[in-house]
Amino acid sequence: MRLLVVWVINAVALFVLPYLVPSIYIRSFGSAMLAALVLGLVNALIRPVLVILTLPVTLLTLGLFIFVINALLFLFVGRLLSGFVVEGFGSALLGSILYSVISWLLASLLLGERRGY
Repeated sequence: MRLLVVWVINAVALFVLPYLVPSIYIRSFGSAMLAALVLGLVNALIRPVLVILTLPVTLLTLGLFIFVINALLFLFVGRLLSGFVVEGFGSALLGSILYSVISWLLASLLLGERRGY
């Protein structure tokens, strides 16, 4: 159940992005749901491999290269899906940062923090 709630939260965060970044387009909420699913899969499967392969560059840039990896994956999903369009690298960089922040805020507000004590 929690996985479905997180998926909807991520889709809502994606659906809000075109209002904040004018060069990101989402056709409908269904497209946002599909894009959130694909982004989740890409982040779970491809991102760890890229992080390991680019570890020397990431260490040299003190971790800032992770933003580049996130932007490239965001741009990749934008190119992969027709209902989700990201027009350039700058938009992908800003969009991936805002997507993370909005998703985190919504998840912390709606799901709250679980404490084990």
